[in-house]
Amino acid sequence: MGVLSGIRVVEFEAIGPAPFGTMLLADMGADVVRIDRPVKASDLGPRFEGKRADITGRNRRSVTLDLKHPDSVAVALELIERADVLIEGFRPGTLERLGLGPDVVLARNPRLVYARMTGWGQTGPMAERAGHDLNYIALSGVLSGIGPAGGRPVPPLNLLGDYGGGGMLLAMGVLAALVNVQRGGEGQVVDAAMTEGAAQLGSVIWGLLAGGHWNEQRGSNLLDGGAPWYDTYQTLDGQYMSIGPIESRFYARMLEILELADADLPPQHDRSGWPALREAFTRAFLSRTRDQWAEAFADSDACVAPVLGFAEAAGHPHSRARGSFIEVDGVVQPAPAPRFLGTPTAQPRPAPERGEHGRAALHDWGFDAAAIERLRGQGLGLKA
Repeated sequence: MGVLSGIRVVEFEAIGPAPFGTMLLADMGADVVRIDRPVKASDLGPRFEGKRADITGRNRRSVTLDLKHPDSVAVALELIERADVLIEGFRPGTLERLGLGPDVVLARNPRLVYARMTGWGQTGPMAERAGHDLNYIALSGVLSGIGPAGGRPVPPLNLLGDYGGGGMLLAMGVLAALVNVQRGGEGQVVDAAMTEGAAQLGSVIWGLLAGGHWNEQRGSNLLDGGAPWYDTYQTLDGQYMSIGPIESRFYARMLEILELADADLPPQHDRSGWPALREAFTRAFLSRTRDQWAEAFADSDACVAPVLGFAEAAGHPHSRARGSFIEVDGVVQPAPAPRFLGTPTAQPRPAPERGEHGRAALHDWGFDAAAIERLRGQGLGLKA
């Protein structure tokens, strides 16, 4: 089920953004076979132990191959020949050295979308250097704008590089390339770099900067906590509320609910008065608990919402009403998104163990029993 039903994807085992991008495609119905290394899950650390922890690995089937052996490379090529998409997250040149680079693969499957996920990109002086999300968003310029005034840049989890600027960019590139192929074009390589994806996420900030509306001093701008009416405030019980009433009518409604409408406060956009506004908001929010404030603002257009923990988010009435979170194999997790009203997605399956459901996947991909046994003899690891 799903809008990508019938699209076959070969995914090479990786961590972070490539599995996330593949998850997005799999959630939409793509048939994903992941090529895992033939090692025990426990050898890779607690992140990969069992099915429960690996949410971004959902909706796959798995086979195992040791790509250091030529026979296993030949098996991988047989799988890739039947695929529409290949996704890999190695350092540049790794698959070329294994005999699975784009020149070899696209010669055998000219309509293949060969998607490559890296931090620095496939070319450039830093292409082969190690790095992680924080390094990539640092070089992109985006990290410099995140953090308190007078303080250090603060890591925004690993959402901007790995997932927003990485896996989501990768999935968009794959989809665009698939459209091109289905219009009669050739397959091609998608070079998705987290530095560039993170920079793209900051496009509006570059526009504000060019127009003289953004100060590179952290915590001094409209969207970085500099404005007292676009920030978070502690409540009586030590929790937090988020406020963002940028428009004047929403701001006026927030003041009413905070019982500050008749207070002698500076105008909203008078920067000289921002310290006084922040002090007034701080005092007001400390007078009630988070849940009390959430109830007070529940039916308003004041652009105010409680800051929920990860474990709380699934229980919010809006999330429950939309089914925004689901439970898979005992694990609560975000439901597939976006939604397609004419082609609903299926309930996700938990991430496979190494080799799990591989035999069924090969059968669905057109390998008969004799071919499957031949591939097993060449090093392909399978489970039922």
